[in-house]
Amino acid sequence: MRQGQMSHTVPRVGKPPLPDWSQRKGLVGRFASANHRFMLKLCQSEFDALRRYAEQAYPQECCGALLGTPTGDIREVCAAVPCTNAQADSPQTRYSIDPRELVCIQRDAHERGWEIVGFYHSHPDHPARWSTTDLEDAHWIGCSYVIVSVEGSRAAAANSFVLTGTREEDKALSDEEIVIE
Repeated sequence: MRQGQMSHTVPRVGKPPLPDWSQRKGLVGRFASANHRFMLKLCQSEFDALRRYAEQAYPQECCGALLGTPTGDIREVCAAVPCTNAQADSPQTRYSIDPRELVCIQRDAHERGWEIVGFYHSHPDHPARWSTTDLEDAHWIGCSYVIVSVEGSRAAAANSFVLTGTREEDKALSDEEIVIE
């Protein structure tokens, strides 16, 4: 892995196996059209928890995984799990999640009948929009990527984007509606 590369790939060791992305109808193999709507649903308490974590991590970037169930173009979050930002050289502007931590999170999700449906991280003193680095470092096709803007230690805007495409060469981040229930 090159320096600064986000480690959002989980090694194929032990159980449970990585999700079978071919079973996700709607996202894989399709690009979002201008009027297509993707949706991320989560309860107020989970949304508040990830915003608090972003505030606590300030001025560094926070990061975490979103566990739940995908149904077509809708990902329903049951738990927002904070992770340690393992980015040693520039945690104020980058994040990475240790693959071993992701394996533990994925096993816990599997035991509950869930899967990893997305990831979140913060942008300290920057907008809640994806950067070219965010796109380069996103590898989980069909997953949501939530970005929380933190301005002066207070969580501000939050936006979500879904990673579409079929492979690294054609992946794209598309706007996704956040629905708080």
